[in-house]
Amino acid sequence: MKIVLLGYMASGKSAVGTILSNKLGVQCIDLDNFIEENEQSTISEIFKTKGEVYFRKKEGEYLKELLNLKEDCIISLGGGTPCYGNNMEFIENNSKSFYLKASINTLFDRLNGETSKRPLVASIGKENLKEYIAKHLFERTLFYQRAQHTITVGEKSIFKIIDEIVELL
Repeated sequence: MKIVLLGYMASGKSAVGTILSNKLGVQCIDLDNFIEENEQSTISEIFKTKGEVYFRKKEGEYLKELLNLKEDCIISLGGGTPCYGNNMEFIENNSKSFYLKASINTLFDRLNGETSKRPLVASIGKENLKEYIAKHLFERTLFYQRAQHTITVGEKSIFKIIDEIVELL
């Protein structure tokens, strides 16, 4: 079985995936890290040198590769992954998917302190960050809502979120 975690950046996909993988005894693969390893370049560098179209094409190819693995695993997606190509359709047909849903305020609070670590929001400026998140969420929610399950993260502990996922498996 493949478990796919999706949602906006800073919704907790990587953190939840790591702890969930320990609890279930299966590997957790962060799609962005997998892309960086295979492309031998950072996501930022790929965007800069080869462009977003190239990145999105590769992202879809690597996602399909991971969903076709024989062994069980958890796949933590990039925030935009479900929104391009036929990625969401492929996720729906080949995994149990969980949307980690966070409010604009929760995402703002989490991203506000780490804008330098997030290339997509680093250049936006803190004064524009909340509006940027709101616009992006509006565009992406249609895709995120296609996940089989929605887990509202809010102020819940990571362990509560993991317990909810395990109950739904």
